[in-house]
Amino acid sequence: MNQTYVFRIFTVALLSLLLAACGASGGNQQATDLASTAQSLAATQQALASEVAAPTDSPQPADTEAPTEAPTAEPVQAPSETPTDAPTQPSAPEAEPYYTEEFSAPPDDWTYSLVRGDAGDFDLYTDHDVLVFDLNGENVWLYLTYDPYIYTDVRVDARAENLGNNNNAVTLICRANDRGWYEFNVQNSGLYQIYRYDTARDEFILLYNGGVQNLRVGKDTNDYTIICEGDRLTLGVNGVEVRTVENSYLSEGQVGISVASFDSWPVLVEIDYITISQP
Repeated sequence: MNQTYVFRIFTVALLSLLLAACGASGGNQQATDLASTAQSLAATQQALASEVAAPTDSPQPADTEAPTEAPTAEPVQAPSETPTDAPTQPSAPEAEPYYTEEFSAPPDDWTYSLVRGDAGDFDLYTDHDVLVFDLNGENVWLYLTYDPYIYTDVRVDARAENLGNNNNAVTLICRANDRGWYEFNVQNSGLYQIYRYDTARDEFILLYNGGVQNLRVGKDTNDYTIICEGDRLTLGVNGVEVRTVENSYLSEGQVGISVASFDSWPVLVEIDYITISQP
C-alpha cells in the first residue's frame, strides 16, 4: 500500500472524529473551523499526492544512460613463461602435394603394403637420411604410397642405391586406387616392364617391356623417373627417356615406390629421396 492511500484514510478518519466531537458539543464556530481545517488537510493531501513517485513495489528499469567516457580496460599480459604443466607442442607441418621426401625421419604420410611375400621377410626403416628396403626372402614385393593426395597428371623421381643381391627391381607407381595402379619396374639386370595392375583380377597386365641401355647395374646408384600425363605413361632412367606407352584405364590415384626381390636374396636398396612434382 502506498503512502498517498494511507494518508488519505488517515485524513478521512480524523475528520470524522472531529466532526463527531463538534456535533456533540453543538458549537457552530467549531464546525466552521473544523470545516476549514478539513479543506486545508484536503489541499495538503492533494499536494502530497502530486509529488509522490510511482509505487515502490513496481519494478523499475535500470539506469541505461551511457557513461560520458568509456572505461579504460587494462591489457592482459601473456605469461612470461609457459606453465610447466601445459607444455606446448610445435604444430605439425601440412602435407604438400609437390615436394621432396629426403627421409631424415620415418615419414608420417607414407604407408607401406606387402603385395607378395612373407611379413617376416622384410624390414623397412630410415637410417642416415635414407629409406632402407631390407628384403630377406623370395618374391617379397613391398610398396610404399604417399597418402594425402590423389593425382591425375604427375611426375615422380627417385634415387636408389643397390647394396645387396643384384636380382631385384626398383619400381615407381602412379594412379593407385581401388581399381589398381600403373607401375614401372626396372630390374638391376637392366630389364624393365610397364604394367597395369588390375585389383579385381589380381593380375599384372603387361603394357611394354624391354632393356635399359644406360642403367648402372650391380652395386651402384641410379635415378628413376615416371611421368603419368593424360593417357601417356613415360619411364626414364638417369635422365634419359626409356619408353612411353598409352593407356586410359586409370585416370587418378596415389603415387609411390616399391622394391622387390625375386628368387635370391638378401636385397638391400637405399632410397635417397623421392620427389613428387607436376609433369
